[in-house]
Amino acid sequence: MIRKIREEDKQFYLKMSKDFYSSDAVYRNIPEVFIMNTFDELMRSDNYLSGYIMEHENCTAGYALLARSFSQEAGGMVLWIDELYVMPQYRCCGLGHEFFSYLEGNLCYNVKRLRLEVEDSNEKAVSLYERMGFKNLPYSQMIKEL
Repeated sequence: MIRKIREEDKQFYLKMSKDFYSSDAVYRNIPEVFIMNTFDELMRSDNYLSGYIMEHENCTAGYALLARSFSQEAGGMVLWIDELYVMPQYRCCGLGHEFFSYLEGNLCYNVKRLRLEVEDSNEKAVSLYERMGFKNLPYSQMIKEL
């Protein structure tokens, strides 16, 4: 089951997010205050960011963070799958497929493009995303921390 994140999910979310940022699925770890700030924003509004909890057999199994932006190149709204994390014991249970089906069936009515980032070494995630219709962009991404 996929549902919106709620205040009572805070401890699960904090633990899962820390686990995610300690894994090789991400470029680097982040300060814990960033995770706390994200949860606070999720509880404040869903204008820019929304969060979802994935459950398997009534147990919290993962989370997803989605961010919205507008892209002229895409011709409208872009939904960034900013983070998608499934706890190790729930991987290969179909939660990734369930999440993408939920996303396309419930949240993509005005969206022109879905976008995500993945570490090339995360072969299982890359395989899932390709099966779900994602393709590599011919761009290199660059960032500047402020």
